[in-house]
Parts: sequence; C-alpha cells; structure tokens
Amino acid sequence: MSPYWKERPLYEVKAGLFRGLSHPLRIRILELLADGREHTVAELLEATELEASHLSQHLSVLRRHRLVVSERRASHVYYRLLSPAVADLLSVARRLLTELVTTEAQQVDEVEALPKLPTA
Repeated sequence: MSPYWKERPLYEVKAGLFRGLSHPLRIRILELLADGREHTVAELLEATELEASHLSQHLSVLRRHRLVVSERRASHVYYRLLSPAVADLLSVARRLLTELVTTEAQQVDEVEALPKLPTA
C-alpha cells in the first residue's frame, strides 16, 4: 500500500475512490471490464469510441485509484479490474439506480393519476 493510502483517514480514501468513479466514461470502461476478462486498449477504444488520448487519461485515473490494473504483453496493453469487488460495486450501484428510477416512475404515475385541476 502506498504512503498516500496509509496517511489519509479512511473517509478521504473512500472519497478518492468515488472521485475515480465520478465520470460516466470511467463507469463505462469499468462496466466493460466487469465481464471478468482482460481487454486490450484497442478493444476499449473500439467499445468506447474515445480518442486514444482521452481513453489513456481515464485509464490513468482508474489505475491511480486502484480500480484497474494493466499489463503490457508484447505490443499490447491489457486491462482488467483490480478486484471482482469493483464489479460488485457497479452491480450494487445499478440496482440502486434501478430502484430510484422505478420509484420516480411510480411517483410520476401517481401524479398523473390525480384528478385533473382546472386551468386558469
């Protein structure tokens, strides 16, 4: 564990983790890697349709926050999730999002079911 992780209170480290997750494209990259396989940069470029420099920046953030690891083999760099717990976290976030959206949709349905009010 790097000194950064040892010197910071746990809540700061956790906030850093969430900052690593705070961009939609980084979530997309992690979801692609959540299949449990290693993916080359070329595969990630194709799937995300990002420019190479932008993908590289996002992967750097994910590495810095210890969400992914990379390995160079010959002329390819392979990425994978550092831990299956990252995929679990994404799954929990998706379940929560589904719950929130479903609740909101139910509330919209309830509002639309109310008696109509006269318009002024």
